[in-house]
Amino acid sequence: MIIGTGIDLVDVARFERSVTRTPRLLQRLFTASEQTLRLRSLAARYAAKEALIKALGGSDGVYWSEIEIASEPSGRPHFVLSGSTAAVVVERGITALHLTLTHDAGLAAAYVIAERTDAA
Repeated sequence: MIIGTGIDLVDVARFERSVTRTPRLLQRLFTASEQTLRLRSLAARYAAKEALIKALGGSDGVYWSEIEIASEPSGRPHFVLSGSTAAVVVERGITALHLTLTHDAGLAAAYVIAERTDAA
């Protein structure tokens, strides 16, 4: 059963201006391993974090530093959650998070589906 969905779109140039103007945003928004990525990949991950918050129905108990977007060997992105953010997901009965990312033509986008798999 789908619990929630979220989508977000980021203008990469605007994101770059924000990061240039306020460099501490990188530490506030991204984990250490994410901070090594290229700017357009960071913009897509920012969109993913925003989309996750939308899929969860709000940001209560959710912290940016507790959301990491990692990649499987195939390149498929997935969430790695920790702390109270992971607890919020469990409390809301979510058993699976589905994520897709894209970036093209100066835009980065993410779509998230939060799902609960009921036992038969």
